[in-house]
Amino acid sequence: MFRSISILAFVVLAACNNEPAAPAAASVAAPKPAAKQAEYVAPATPKSDAEKTVLDVALGSPDHSTLVAAVKATDLAPALGSPGGIYTVFAPTNEAFAKLPPGTLDTLLKPENKAQLKAIVQHHACVPILDLATLKDGQKIGMSDGTSVTAHVTGDKVKIDDANVVGTVHAMNGVVYVVDAVILPPSK
Repeated sequence: MFRSISILAFVVLAACNNEPAAPAAASVAAPKPAAKQAEYVAPATPKSDAEKTVLDVALGSPDHSTLVAAVKATDLAPALGSPGGIYTVFAPTNEAFAKLPPGTLDTLLKPENKAQLKAIVQHHACVPILDLATLKDGQKIGMSDGTSVTAHVTGDKVKIDDANVVGTVHAMNGVVYVVDAVILPPSK
């Protein structure tokens, strides 16, 4: 479940200061929080990715269960599941989360570390929808946590900080870019 969280957890509520806009997509799933909270309920099987929210996309991806768990643990699922948002989410795969130092994810998923986990998830999401084709090498992208990431463009390859973009899924409320690394916010 923790790995599913890795995809949609990054598409958090906060607005970002980004330049270009593009299509949308993503999916997320997370474990139930200890306190009673509003839970996201997935719609009856959507017909296509274009009819899914970024959260639905993450929830439906076996490669993003860690991201989904993180999104749910941070109470961001309702925002990502809202059809009214317009998000760009850089969704780390379960393999990306597995690259973190041993014990890091378990520590972040503890209730007392919720604020830190939320900042990390928000560091993977921004508003508006970005089109990778319009990004310029060295371009700064404002993320939902209030910090920024840097796009590195070489030919048709795009990296966000040190994470390679390896896939794209468009959704009704944004776009999900699958990445091969967790993008950590700068130290404060």
